[in-house]
Order: sequence, then structure tokens, then C-alpha cells
Amino acid sequence: MVEHDAPHLDDLRLDDLRATREAYDAAAVTYAQLFHDSLRDLPLDRAMLGVLAEVVRAAGDGRVADLGCGPGHVTAHLAGSGLEAFGVDASPAMIELARQAHPELRFEVGSMTALDIRDGELDGVLARWSVIHTPPSQLPVILGEFHRVLAPGGHLLIGFSATDGPAHPTQVFDHAVAPAYRWSPDRLAALLRESGLTETARLVREPQPTDRRQFKEVHLLARKTPAPPA
Repeated sequence: MVEHDAPHLDDLRLDDLRATREAYDAAAVTYAQLFHDSLRDLPLDRAMLGVLAEVVRAAGDGRVADLGCGPGHVTAHLAGSGLEAFGVDASPAMIELARQAHPELRFEVGSMTALDIRDGELDGVLARWSVIHTPPSQLPVILGEFHRVLAPGGHLLIGFSATDGPAHPTQVFDHAVAPAYRWSPDRLAALLRESGLTETARLVREPQPTDRRQFKEVHLLARKTPAPPA
């Protein structure tokens, strides 16, 4: 019998990313059709995006990355709020659709685990349901990248589905595109603190009767420590 080396952790991470990317490539056209105007019926989501826009404009020049931007509809919403917004997504098919729909904006293929963005370049980061496919062991890597690319005093808005209670830090659920994770809001806030990002606000939306999944939806707003006064 020939023995093989166990797979390296980095190889497993690449396998996770590749599988999710391929699944979203295959679903890209359908996804774009379903969600291109989804914000219209989500007033609380729009409100939190408005809060992000306001605090980001107050913090700097308004440069924001929409990480996991999909077909670009939320990136366009941020740009319409007066921000210098651009989108990044692991799916080339999603990025192509985003460029077609919003040719005036910048969209790039990239991974949240290794962003092609300079240290401290951004005033804001949006990660709206884009970390849900990240295995729990990898999430600190991504949060560390968010911290790295934010300028001192910069803001992060992260959206995700909540677990059923504090006894469950994470729960796997059957997402329509790829396996996904729900998070305890307190646990995710703790991971943000460990990454140097302090929670400043939290919005929890209770499930609605029309929701296919009866999950609470959470938006956490966090901030990188501002630079000390000169």
C-alpha cells in the first residue's frame, strides 16, 4: 500500500474557495436576476448601509470595498450614497455580470483571505453575507484582512444569519448555492475584537413569515481603533 501525505491546511482552504467559486459561477445569472433589486424590499438593510455611508464619509474620503459583491447591485447602492465604492468577488462570472450592469464602477476578482489592497487603504469595508461560506477556522484570517486594509478609524459592516442561541457559536445550514454557516452574534463580535475591530452597533432582524428560512439576520458595525491625536 502506498501512503500519501495528509492534505495541507492551505490545500483544504483552496478546495473550499474553489468549490464555492465554482458553485457561484454556475449560479451567477440566476442569482443576479433574483437579487438585482432585492434592497427595494429590505428597509432595515438599506438603513444599515446608510449608516455605513455616513460614518465612512465622516472618517475619511469615502473609499469602500464591497467584499463578496456578487453581481454588484449593493456596490452600486453604496456608490449612489456618495461613496467611492468598488467590488471584489471570488467568482469571475459574478464579476463579469457586475461589470456589465455597472460599467462605471470598478470590480475585481479576488479572495478575502488575501486581498489585493494596500494596508490602511480603505475607510470602509462591507461584507454583506459574504463570510457565510467561510469555515469557522478560517474566519479569523478574513477578519484580519479586514483590519489590515482599513485605515485607523475605518468602519466594517458585516451581515450574517444568526444561530439559534448563545449555546451554538456556529451552525451549518443548507444554503442553495454552497454549504454555509450561521454565527452567534456575540461569538462573531468577540472574533472582531480579537482582530482589532470594536463593535459599535448591532441590528437584529427577526425572521418574517415570508422568509424561506426562519433565521434571524444580523448586521454588526465595527470600527478599527482611530489613530491617536497628533
